[in-house]
Amino acid sequence: MSHRDVIEALVAALGADAVRTDDAALALASHDIHVTGERPAAIVCPRDAAGVASAVSVATALGYAVIPRGGGLSYTGGYASPTPRAIAIDMRGLDRILDIAEEDMTITVQAGVTWKQINDALKPKGLRLPFIGTFSGAGATVGGGLGQGALFFGSARYGSAAEIVLGLEVALADGSLLRTGQGALAVPSKPILRGFGPDLTGLFTHDGGMFGIKTEASLRLIRMPAEQGYASFAFATLEAAADALCEIARVDLAEEVYILDPSAAGAVHADATTIAKTAVSVAREAGGALKAVKALAALAKGGTDFIPEGYYSLHLTAAGRCAAAVEADLDEVHRIAARWGGSAVAPTIPRVARAELFANLNGVLGPTGGRWAALNGKVAHSEARRLIAAFDAMIAPHAEEMGAHGVTCTRLVSALANHCFSFEPVFHWQDSWHPLHRAAPEPAHLAVLEEPAPNLPARALVDRLRDETVALFRSLGAASNQIGRTYPFRAALSPAPEALLATIKQALDPRGLMNPGVLGFA
Repeated sequence: MSHRDVIEALVAALGADAVRTDDAALALASHDIHVTGERPAAIVCPRDAAGVASAVSVATALGYAVIPRGGGLSYTGGYASPTPRAIAIDMRGLDRILDIAEEDMTITVQAGVTWKQINDALKPKGLRLPFIGTFSGAGATVGGGLGQGALFFGSARYGSAAEIVLGLEVALADGSLLRTGQGALAVPSKPILRGFGPDLTGLFTHDGGMFGIKTEASLRLIRMPAEQGYASFAFATLEAAADALCEIARVDLAEEVYILDPSAAGAVHADATTIAKTAVSVAREAGGALKAVKALAALAKGGTDFIPEGYYSLHLTAAGRCAAAVEADLDEVHRIAARWGGSAVAPTIPRVARAELFANLNGVLGPTGGRWAALNGKVAHSEARRLIAAFDAMIAPHAEEMGAHGVTCTRLVSALANHCFSFEPVFHWQDSWHPLHRAAPEPAHLAVLEEPAPNLPARALVDRLRDETVALFRSLGAASNQIGRTYPFRAALSPAPEALLATIKQALDPRGLMNPGVLGFA
C-alpha cells in the first residue's frame, strides 16, 4: 500500500476536512521541541472518539503505524515517528469538557482538552484538579499528560496527572474502544472508583500511546483551597537547598516546591516587564480588596532582583482551609529552611507563577530565542545528594567544550508527592528553530526575537550530553517521566516485567503499529 492508498482510505472514512497532507502540517508533526522523526504520510484531525477509532482501524489495516500527538510539547520524541509509513493523529480536536459532576467531585473530558481549559471551567465553581497542570498547560493536553507523566503545579502534594485519573476511554489497534475503571462494567456506572479489580487505567498511563490512544478521561476534583501562601529562600549550595526541599516535601507543607539554580533565577530577574504585567493577575488571585493590596505591596517590595548572586533559590506555594493553617505551614517551612542555611527572600516567583497559571507557551524558547532540552531523573529523598554529585561529576569534564560552543546547563529540582526527589538538568544553546518553536509562542513574542543560525556543533554536543545523562540516570536506578524515545525503558527492565509488558503489547497491538519505538517497544 502506498501513501496515496492510505490517504484515500482516510478521506473516505473521515472526510477530506479531517485529513491534512500539507507541508507545514507534516513538518510540525515530525518535530517536537528537540527530537526529529520521519514525516508521516498524513495528519488526521478527528473530532470524537469514533473518528479516532476509525482512523486507527483504517491505518493499521493498511499496515501503517499510528502516532498520537496532543499539544506537541514533548522533548523526548514522544511522537517522533521512526517510519514514514505512519499517520499522525492530532488529538486537539477532541477538546470538549463532557461533564462536571460537582456532587460526585469528578470531571470527564475528551483527551484533547488542555489543563488550562479545565482550570478555567472549574474556577468559577470553586473547584480544581488536585494536580493542576504543567508549566505548558495552555497547550499541553490531558491525553498527552497522562501518556507522558505530566507533573508540576500541585505535584508536591498530589503527585502527577496519573494519580488523579479515575477512568479512561482508549482506542485500540483494531479500532475498538475500551473503557477502564468503573466504565469497564457492562452496566453504565459513574466514574468513581478506579481500582475495581486490576487497575486497567494505570496500564494506559505513562505508556506513551503504545497500548492505545486515550480519547476520554475522568479525573477527580477537590474544592479550591480557601487560602494560599508563598515562600522563597536563597541557599549557598544546591545540596543544602535540596535537603530543605526534601524535608518540606516529607512534612507535606507545600502544593509545589522547586529549586532554581542561579542562572535560571537570573532569567527571571531580567524579565521585569513580565513581572509588571502580572500585577493585575496577582491582585485578582489574592481574593478580596485588602488581600489584593497586600499582595501588590509584597510584589512591589520584593521586585525582581531579590536573590543574591550565585545563590540557589527555593520556592513554594502553601494552601489550606484557613489563613491560620497556611501560616502554620509557612512557619514550619521557615524553620526547615533556616536549619539548612536558607535565607528568606521575597516570594515573587511562586506568587507570579500561581497568578499567571498557563499564561502562554513562550517558554518553548529561551529568553533570547535560544533552544533548550531537558531530562529528568527521579530518586528517593535519601538519594538526592548522590544524584546531584554524580551529575556534577559527569558534566564537569565537558565544561571547556560547553563554553566553546555556548552550551549551558541549568538545574530544576522539585518534589513529586512526599516521597520522590525530581532532578531535571536543562541544556541551553543558540540554534535554529524547529517548527514547534514558531507555532507555539505568541506572535508578538516571536516578533522581538531573531532566530539563531543553525549550530550543528552545539546541537551534537547537547545530544551527547543527553546520552551521557540518560546513561547516568540508568546506572543509578533513577526513574523518569515523559520517557518517549529518549530513555531506555524496555532495555532497563528486569526480565519478568519486560516479558509481561511484551505479552500485553502483543495482545493489544500484535503488528506493533501503535506508536512504534516509544518506551523501546518496536
